Amino acid sequence: MNKDRVRQFTRLHTTEISSFIALMILCVILSVVTENFLTTSNILSVFHQVSYVAIMAVGMTFLILSGNIDLAITATLAFSVSVMGELYANKGWPAAAAIAMALIVGIGCGFLSSILIAKLHLNAFIVTLAMMNVYRGIASVYTNGFSAQGMPEVIQYLGQGKILGIPTAIILMLIVYVIAWFVQKKTSYGLNLYAIGGNVNAAALSGINVVKVRTIAFLINGFLAALSGMVLAGRMNSTNPSMADGVEMDCIAAAVIGGTSMAGGEGQIWGTLIGALLMGVVRNGLNQLGISAFWQKVALGVVVLLAVTLDSMRRMRKKE
Repeated sequence: MNKDRVRQFTRLHTTEISSFIALMILCVILSVVTENFLTTSNILSVFHQVSYVAIMAVGMTFLILSGNIDLAITATLAFSVSVMGELYANKGWPAAAAIAMALIVGIGCGFLSSILIAKLHLNAFIVTLAMMNVYRGIASVYTNGFSAQGMPEVIQYLGQGKILGIPTAIILMLIVYVIAWFVQKKTSYGLNLYAIGGNVNAAALSGINVVKVRTIAFLINGFLAALSGMVLAGRMNSTNPSMADGVEMDCIAAAVIGGTSMAGGEGQIWGTLIGALLMGVVRNGLNQLGISAFWQKVALGVVVLLAVTLDSMRRMRKKE
């Protein structure tokens, strides 16, 4: 019986297990070829560096599971925290009100995208590509393109604080993943995400409210983008409209590397965390080896390409 359970677990989590093994092998290699990789401070640094991307990647995973995508996720981050920074640092709003407004903006961006995509059935790729420019443009207009310096203490604590020697951002990241896992695996909403991503027509015929499920996914995505932005703003102690520019691809890559299928309906939330850590380890290792940032982009691009190729090959085998 135990052997059967092991086989079943291995079959269901093949990609996640493969990604984890790749992560461990990479860590072993880097510990040999570099002096400081396998130190407590450096490992915590890797987790800390990827924390805000990993939090955003949770929302992206939910969207991809449902058969959607959001290229405007980092623009939502920049817009929401730029509003927070402007209201708190330059207009004198109380910290709680400015933080609440940032979350409202993030959720509002998700809701707007959901209306255009889930309700009006517009193409998610095109809509979110357009909204990427819209959100950053509005953020630039609102702030006149300037940075806001000096964040609320609670935001600084999110980005720079520690609890028992562990950065607060890491603890927040793990809490988000535990909640996401529970929603994904232990609630009817999580099951509906898989059903819609697997076959949207069959899901609709079975009585699932497709528009509602996808709208909630976009709301979660917007909320987590704003929360992730607060972590980044706390680390920088500032905000600006160009924050996290280009990082949306890291969010997508984390999900795909971790086993979430771009076709929807397949993926595990812990796989996304493994994917985010894998990219963080690659960056950290290349930095320690003195590799140019330009070559780092090439390396990460190759990793993502391999992940997408393996996902495509796996789906083809299933069809056969």
